[in-house]
Amino acid sequence: MTTAVDTLISKAAEYLPEDRMKIVKEAYEYAAKAHDGQMRKSGEPFIEHPLQTALYLAQLKLDPNALAAALLHDVMEDCHVPKEELAKKFGDDVARLVDGVTKLTKTELLAAEHGLGMSTTRTPDDNMARAASLRKMLMSLAEDIRVVLIKLADRLHNMRTLKWMPEEKRKIIAQETLDIYAPLAHRLGIWEIKWQLEDLAFQHLNPEAYKEISKMLSTKRVEREKYIDRVRMMLEEELEKAGIEAEVYGRPKHIYSIYKKAQSYATKNRTIGDIYDLFALRVLVERVQDCYAALGVIHSKWRPLPGQFDDYIANPKDNLYQSLHTAVLCEDALPVEVQIRTHEMHHLAEYGVAAHWLYKEGGTSDVRFEEKMRWLRQILEWQRDVSGAEEFVESFKTDIFKNQVFVYTPKGELKELPAGATPLDFAYRIHTDVGHRCIGAKLNGKLVPLHYQLSNGDTVEIMTSKTVRGPSLDWLNQNLGYVRTASAREKIRQWFNRQEKTANIQIGRDIFNKQFRRLNLSLEDTDVAKLMKMDSPDDLYAALGNGSLAISQVISKVTAQEAKPPEEHAVVVPLVGPASGIQVLGVGDLLTRMARCCNPIAGDAIIGYVTRGRGVTVHRNSCPNILNESEVERLVPVSWGKAQTLYPVRVRIEAWDRVGLLRDITALVSEEGINIAMAATEEQQDVSIITLTVYVVGIDQLSRLFSKLEGVEGVIHVSRTKAG
Repeated sequence: MTTAVDTLISKAAEYLPEDRMKIVKEAYEYAAKAHDGQMRKSGEPFIEHPLQTALYLAQLKLDPNALAAALLHDVMEDCHVPKEELAKKFGDDVARLVDGVTKLTKTELLAAEHGLGMSTTRTPDDNMARAASLRKMLMSLAEDIRVVLIKLADRLHNMRTLKWMPEEKRKIIAQETLDIYAPLAHRLGIWEIKWQLEDLAFQHLNPEAYKEISKMLSTKRVEREKYIDRVRMMLEEELEKAGIEAEVYGRPKHIYSIYKKAQSYATKNRTIGDIYDLFALRVLVERVQDCYAALGVIHSKWRPLPGQFDDYIANPKDNLYQSLHTAVLCEDALPVEVQIRTHEMHHLAEYGVAAHWLYKEGGTSDVRFEEKMRWLRQILEWQRDVSGAEEFVESFKTDIFKNQVFVYTPKGELKELPAGATPLDFAYRIHTDVGHRCIGAKLNGKLVPLHYQLSNGDTVEIMTSKTVRGPSLDWLNQNLGYVRTASAREKIRQWFNRQEKTANIQIGRDIFNKQFRRLNLSLEDTDVAKLMKMDSPDDLYAALGNGSLAISQVISKVTAQEAKPPEEHAVVVPLVGPASGIQVLGVGDLLTRMARCCNPIAGDAIIGYVTRGRGVTVHRNSCPNILNESEVERLVPVSWGKAQTLYPVRVRIEAWDRVGLLRDITALVSEEGINIAMAATEEQQDVSIITLTVYVVGIDQLSRLFSKLEGVEGVIHVSRTKAG
């Protein structure tokens, strides 16, 4: 019977010479003795965990010191072995790696005690613990990336055995994995670890959706594999005719990526049937020119789908991922995604920076390693600009671990920014002074608003004033969307912090009075200051004036105290109606309708059927039409949504009269997803008075609406009035 240690030795021996294997074998013997008698919660011997950690790193072909450190990574923490003893027996390099992993584990445990990864409200101490863990991770990356690779492998095995933990702790660990470790694996370019961590975490965080998607993928799996095999052979034949030597194979689908795509598609009223890569092929060739030649063959054979081509060879991703992506309408009119890359690109895509040690062990210099890690140097540079723990955590979630867009300067230099970034974020990324002096922006030669969201391939030109005018306080209003990156927000806040406190207090008082007056809120500033844990109203005003506190945060806190607008009567929106309350794949509203054949009502067990061109039809699970349905792949999981309480609010808008004014206002309200119950207008000389009765979920939504309405051309003043 082959044991885990036999598998490890066999796997490591595939790429390590015999003399380098000695330290791996000795490390196993030492760890086995140190952990003797210790058991995991699953009931298996503890040594199984470091063995599985090392085995995965052997699959990544890491160096022998890293494998030894993986085997020993728990002995300092759990067996109280001093670092000096490890250094004496295995050398300073191994001891340093084990010490690094141990320190990471300690900060991780500290953060876990404070609820790291949970979505519930955190205290300042919680944020400090979270920031300490993340900062330690960064420093480990900077000192020796192998520490983090060991930690990722350690986390992967822990996730595979997570079912033995209590439910609350499972959710904490799973959320932390999804928030930090999976994105970290992505930034390091290690796809193999990334997708496994995501699927394992998703399984514990949303087990119902996980089961439903798994069931959907397993349905008619044989037919799907037959289809992929058929188009694979057709493509191989076409490539061979063109003289292109290539490997073509089907690409497996991962549950969390399908879930995320379903979420994205839900916002566009599209269904899971529109996801292009449920069927997917990968083409591996020898040379870069063969990639483009293969692309030509594919597009000649099948019609490419518009807007589904990406060239990540000419424009590599931030982790240097390279590939051509296209989607084509294949046989039987089914969409198929195709990835085309060289064998070297594929190796780097699967193993990312871990591939560096394979080159290093082979004596070949990996000249691009420093380039792969350029984002790390950027992180360390941005870290110096971020002062508080909360801002540091936010910078990770927005600036570092979010999906990236790639844009160009007018000189053709490529810059990466988080998805959703604006020209202002771009300006501050270039230089703080450029951001402070920004007065406008051009995108591909055309003027755009400063809150415009950038897309891949855009060329951005920042227009600046000759003198430093300083940023506008509106740039910190998250409702207006001027900046999306934490680093830009921090630089703007720092500018306001340097202004006179007296001026900031006056600015903050004006912001406070304006917002509370127009929302018709009666709380005293002293009460609000206590609510925000400020010593005095002046401190509250100063924080609002220098931008360290947004008025939207104050409104949100007040909303928690005032459960609803006081003078109006609530309305409960039913589950079935214009907003159906049906959730497809648990990701929100899609175009849905109730099946007339079985007439499901709230509480029934239901399932969705994708109707071409008409969204999703909802049936009862026991409906004969569903039980006899032959196209099972068109069935999607659905669930009843929650009833929502809305409150009517009277809004008064004063604006200069112009053609299209009412249309612009009502369109904006609709875009915010707010229903208008009544609209009336009257004229007072050149001023239009528009009164709307709208249904909102609370004061914070009303505040966001007011901010947007004040941005409509010609609007002078927006306020909330009492019902007449």
